[in-house]
Amino acid sequence: MQNAVIDKITKGELREELPVMEPGDQIKVHVRIREGEKERVQIFEGILIARNNSGVSETVTIRKISFGGIGVERIFPVHSPIIAKLEVVRQHKVRRAKLYYLRNLRGKAARLTERDRR
Repeated sequence: MQNAVIDKITKGELREELPVMEPGDQIKVHVRIREGEKERVQIFEGILIARNNSGVSETVTIRKISFGGIGVERIFPVHSPIIAKLEVVRQHKVRRAKLYYLRNLRGKAARLTERDRR
């Protein structure tokens, strides 16, 4: 009974235009950033290394290599209003659901093989 009520409330909060995302995909996340009165969109592009939860609380962990070879990871709530858009740039072939092993790899060792478009 309680779960049915929660599902009804949260159904309106879900984002409907989500692309098909899987671990190993290279993703561009368009993030809304507020600076005082102004608002702008900043793009965070990297590899999707994990998806967690489902429904309104679903999150994705994106990892990119920043300038100077430093790895940066951000966790984004998928259905949050701060995310303007999600787009899949390319897809890679992986055999794991969580790609945490990429944290320990550098340079060419961290490359993933590209998969044909679906």
